[in-house]
Amino acid sequence: MIPWLNFGVLITSSFLFTLFYVKSAGPAALEERIGPSAYQRCATYRVISSVLMIVVAVNYVLYHWFPLPLPLPRTFPWPWWVSAGIAVIVAVPSLYLMLRGVRDAGEETMTPKREHSMYGGIYTRIRHPQAVGEFPLWWVLAFLVHSPFLALFSFAFVPVWYFLCVAEERDLLIRYGAAYEEYRTTTGFWLPGPRNSNNERRPSR
Repeated sequence: MIPWLNFGVLITSSFLFTLFYVKSAGPAALEERIGPSAYQRCATYRVISSVLMIVVAVNYVLYHWFPLPLPLPRTFPWPWWVSAGIAVIVAVPSLYLMLRGVRDAGEETMTPKREHSMYGGIYTRIRHPQAVGEFPLWWVLAFLVHSPFLALFSFAFVPVWYFLCVAEERDLLIRYGAAYEEYRTTTGFWLPGPRNSNNERRPSR
């Protein structure tokens, strides 16, 4: 009973954090309907989404003690320390990208602001460094709890994060128009693109 309950909460929280993040990534479109208060509302949605992501992470940890009764090995066929080493190898570049993106995006990471202008940092090379750094962290957790099932399940977050990035770009086009469209032609989506001579760039997740 507990394994299925934990998995049910994981699925529900995953769906909800996706929903609330998409809602948080649309302040410009929402402003057209309700006015400037849209940005504060989207900041609230972003907080809710972040809390739900933490819930999913807790579900990953609990899965170690409450795995589903599936025809899969409960653990990998190697010692836990090997999985921990793999987790570290994945975590180091992922956390670098995520934290570098957070630093360069500033308060926009959690609090969308209408007055935010386009600016640079790592965003002059890649449009979504935080996303590229975040979704591999699900594999980090999966290997830390030594779970083949969670390692497979984590692949489901790749299209989720892609969808979040596309939703965010849709709103950034409303906010910044041709400037953001031009920016998209000079930077990579998830992989580094060519550096442009104009250092003013709008950060994305």
